[in-house]
Amino acid sequence: MKRKKILVMGVSGCGKSLIGREIAQALQLPFFDGDDYHPITNVEKMRQGIPLNDDDRSGWLDTLNRIYCENDAAVIACSALKPEYRDRLQANNQELLIVYLKGDFDTIWSRHQQRSNHYFNGERMLRSQFEALVEPTTDEAFHIDIAYPVEVVLNQALIAIEGLEL
Repeated sequence: MKRKKILVMGVSGCGKSLIGREIAQALQLPFFDGDDYHPITNVEKMRQGIPLNDDDRSGWLDTLNRIYCENDAAVIACSALKPEYRDRLQANNQELLIVYLKGDFDTIWSRHQQRSNHYFNGERMLRSQFEALVEPTTDEAFHIDIAYPVEVVLNQALIAIEGLEL
């Protein structure tokens, strides 16, 4: 059985949207960027540099779970920082495959500083994501090191996914 539901997770700035989109394209699956589904209240909080809390993320996670449930196949980019968030995304989607884009604070902060026109605002916000992050175990997710060029990260993710599908 091929896994057709894939979660690309990690803190803001790790490359979830880019790598998720590229995985979806390579596997010919629909792609959904979790950031596009935040309610306006969440976006405004983040624009003001206020980290989201569990309550803020609750409805958003339910929306992303519905996308998985309503599609036979999908790649979704979502931070999924905590085990309980990942559990909500996996509800009724036990076959969900998780790709964790792992990087250190300095690498990701340097990427943030090169971004323009993104509502995720500031070093404090990024630190709050690292503080909230409970890394998935290697049994729960493929760990992909983002220190490498995009092509290498993408290839490592695809090799992991395709290896599981054989």
